[in-house]
Amino acid sequence: MLRFLTAGESHGPGLTAILEGLPAGLFLGEEDMNAQLGRRQRGFGSGGRMRIERDQIRFTGGLLGGKTTGAPLAMQLENRDWENWRDRDIPPMTIPRPGHADLTGAIKYGYRDLRLALERASARETAARVAVGAVCQRLLAEVDVTVGCYVVRIGSASAVLPEELSYAERFARAEESNVRCPDPTAGAAMYTCIREAMAAKDTLGGVFEVVALGLPPGLGSHVHWDRRLDSRLMWAVGSIQAVKGVEIGPAFENAAKRGTEVQDEILEEGGLLVRPSNRAGGFEGGITTGQPVVIRAAMKPISTTLTPLQSVDLTTGQPAATRYERSDTCALPRAAVVGEAMVAFVLADALLEKLGGDSMAEITPRFAALRRGTLRDLEMDNASWRFS
Repeated sequence: MLRFLTAGESHGPGLTAILEGLPAGLFLGEEDMNAQLGRRQRGFGSGGRMRIERDQIRFTGGLLGGKTTGAPLAMQLENRDWENWRDRDIPPMTIPRPGHADLTGAIKYGYRDLRLALERASARETAARVAVGAVCQRLLAEVDVTVGCYVVRIGSASAVLPEELSYAERFARAEESNVRCPDPTAGAAMYTCIREAMAAKDTLGGVFEVVALGLPPGLGSHVHWDRRLDSRLMWAVGSIQAVKGVEIGPAFENAAKRGTEVQDEILEEGGLLVRPSNRAGGFEGGITTGQPVVIRAAMKPISTTLTPLQSVDLTTGQPAATRYERSDTCALPRAAVVGEAMVAFVLADALLEKLGGDSMAEITPRFAALRRGTLRDLEMDNASWRFS
């Protein structure tokens, strides 16, 4: 139902995003969109680029009178740094940096200057993704679905989040933290880790978590591999630059346990089927259970380091040290917001797939009529049958 494209280079005039498949009648305010873009720019460990850009959305199609028309929604973001590059003679880039798309991009596309790969592979592109995600969050909000994020690990510092700390409180605390961590003690340790990495001319990775609240059961499917909603979420979050691992719930922790320790038992309470635990991260068989959807992503340390790494100058074939390109020391506080945007996009797509409809007026009542996890909604024939 939904798909989006982004276009633009890191130091070009700007970024463009086109989101297709939105229903008509969804109100979009620039203030809401810009607030989400601003979140992507905040966080200790950011590089100098964040002091230059002031991302502001500009709608150029698909929006009239503040509401979507059902046509593709076109959005543009200005690159303020473009003014610093537009009239410069750009020196050749011939030494590929380990961990980047410099070498692989040149092999694939035949680039004769490695900067062509850098410009598009850059995480600057994620600003357009956050714009798309902000629109999808507005759509989800119409049916009381919330998506939030926070950081749980940077370097060697990890957060300890008690189960009784609600997700809403985690989101709120994370927004007050300069490393987007809801645990103040761990946040202070993360801050120290980043400062130490800066002093060592190095970079840090970590883990962030994205959680969706209020989703109905029944989104996704078990009958086709590419309709499993948990796999679609892992694909989307795994597409973010430098993200190298994605899990649904505590999947890797569960892998070390026995089956009886990790399944979410089903109980009946007043006609409602409930699960007292959520070790499956909100999914069974690739379908939402109605519990919070929890996605965790591991981000490797940023590949651009002030400390040179060994490489080869493709012009001479001789060993050469990499040259530093302006970058972050740690991108986790900002990457979490990008993860939130990608999750919002996939969930909005799944919701529209389930509900159908070309306008918000059609979609809203269909959401209210969805089958839920109740005995009343799950009548059983309780009769034998045969495949033949």
